[in-house]
Amino acid sequence: MAGGITETGEPYSAFVGLVYMFNLIIGTGALTMPKAFATAGWAVSLVLISFLGFMSYMTTTFVIEAMAAANAQLRWKRREQEEEIDSESSEYSYDDVMVRGRSETETKPILSVQRSGSHVDHFDIVERVEMGQMASMFFNKVGVNMFYICIIVYLYGDLAIYAAAVPISLMEVACGNHSCSTDGVKYNDTDPCWGSVTRKDAYRVFLSTFTVLLGPFTFFSAQKTKYLQILTSLMRWIAFTMMIVLALIQITKHSGKGNPPVASFSGVPNLFGVCVYSFMCQHSLPSLITPISEKKHVGRLVLADYTLILGFYMLLSFTAIFCFDSSLLHDMYTLNFTDNCDVLGIPVLRYFLGLFPVFTISTNFPIIAVTLCNNWKTLFHRDGGTYPWVVDRIVFPLITLIPPVLVAFCTHNLESLVGITGAYAGTGIQYVIPAFLVYFSRRHLEPVMGRDAVNKHQSPFRHAFWVWFVLLWAAFCLMFVTANIILTDTRK
Repeated sequence: MAGGITETGEPYSAFVGLVYMFNLIIGTGALTMPKAFATAGWAVSLVLISFLGFMSYMTTTFVIEAMAAANAQLRWKRREQEEEIDSESSEYSYDDVMVRGRSETETKPILSVQRSGSHVDHFDIVERVEMGQMASMFFNKVGVNMFYICIIVYLYGDLAIYAAAVPISLMEVACGNHSCSTDGVKYNDTDPCWGSVTRKDAYRVFLSTFTVLLGPFTFFSAQKTKYLQILTSLMRWIAFTMMIVLALIQITKHSGKGNPPVASFSGVPNLFGVCVYSFMCQHSLPSLITPISEKKHVGRLVLADYTLILGFYMLLSFTAIFCFDSSLLHDMYTLNFTDNCDVLGIPVLRYFLGLFPVFTISTNFPIIAVTLCNNWKTLFHRDGGTYPWVVDRIVFPLITLIPPVLVAFCTHNLESLVGITGAYAGTGIQYVIPAFLVYFSRRHLEPVMGRDAVNKHQSPFRHAFWVWFVLLWAAFCLMFVTANIILTDTRK
C-alpha cells in the first residue's frame, strides 16, 4: 500500500480529496522507484511508467463506476422493501432481499419506481461501499473468495515490505559510515557492523526488535490514528522535498555522478511490479471518494491526481538516477543521502532521511496488520457463526504476523519484494478486480435500471473493449513476469 490509510469521517471538498488521494498513493513504492528506474534504463522506464499510470487511471474510473452502481443497487433494494412493507406482502427480511440478488423481484425497472415520487439520482455516491461489499453484490461465491485471497496476498506482501524496510534503514544508519571518509560505498551483508557482528546479523536483530514492539498491535484494533498519520504525512513530504531539491542542486552544480542506460530490458519485469505497487489506490477509493461533498468533478479530480503523481515519480526518479551512480543506488532511496556528504553535509539531516522510513512505515504496519487479520476473519466467516476466543484473538493474529516476518528474515531485497507484490497481487487488485467489478455491475443492473438510465459516474472507457483489454494486459504481464523469474532462476 502506498501511503497508508486515510480516515475519512467528515465530508470534505474535492480539493481536499485530491490531496488525500495524492498522499495515499505516494509512499513506500516511491522510495523504491529510483532503483527500478535506473535498472530498466531511463527511456524504457519513462514509457512504461506513463503507460502503467494510464492503466491505473482507467481501472480507478472502473471502481468509481462500480461504486455508483452499488449505491444504485442499495437504493433500489430499499425502495422495493419499503413498497413491500407498505403493501403488507413482504415475506422476507431486508437481509433476505440483499442475499437474493438478481431474483424475480429485479425485473421491474427502477425508473418505473422513481416516477411515483420525486426525482432521485440513484447513482449518487453517498454511501460508502467497500470493495469487499461490492464483490459480494456482483460476484458469485467463488469470485468473492478469490477477491479476499487476492487482498490477503497483497497485504502479506505489504507487511513483508514494511517488516524489511524498517530494519534495513536502522541497519544502514547503525552500520553505515557517516564520517564522510567514504563516498557511496556499497556494503555486503557479511561486512562487519559492530565487531564480530555482521550487517546481516544487525538486520535480524533490528527485525526481531521491530516484531516484538509492533507485532502485539496485531492482536488488537487500530483506531484513532488520524493525528499520527498527519504527522507522518508531514514528515514524508519534508523528506521527499529535501531529496528532490538536494539532487537538483547537485545536478545543477554539474556534480552529478549518474550515467544511467537508455534501455535495459532485463530490469523491465521488476520495474513493472514496482510501478503497479506505486500506483495502488483502487482498494481505498470508497474511503476517499464517498466523503467528497461535491462529486460533480470527481472524474477531473482523479485525472489531475494521476497527472501530478506521474510527474512526481518522474521528477524523483530522474533527479535520483542523474545525481547518483546507478550501480550504487540503494533499494530504499533515502539511504543514498546517509553516507554521501557531497550531497548532504549536515549530520542531523542525514540521520533524519536515514530514519524517515522507520517513523512513517512503523505507523502503517499495525494498521495493515489489523486490516489483514480482519480480512482473514471475513474470508472464513459464516452467517450467524462466531469464532472461539482462541481462534479470534490468537490464531488469526498469528497467521497474520508470522508469514511476513519470516519472509523478511529470509530476504531484505526490497526491490524484489515490491516487484513481486506488485506484479502478482497488485495486478489482481489494480487490474483484474476493477475490470470484473465494472463488467458484472453493468450486467447486474441493466435489467433493473433499464437502458435509458445514465450513470453519471460512468467511466470514460465505457466500451467493453477496455474491460477485455485490461484483462488481457493483466494476463500478459503475469505470464511475462513469471517467465522472467523462471528464466532468471534457470540461469543461476
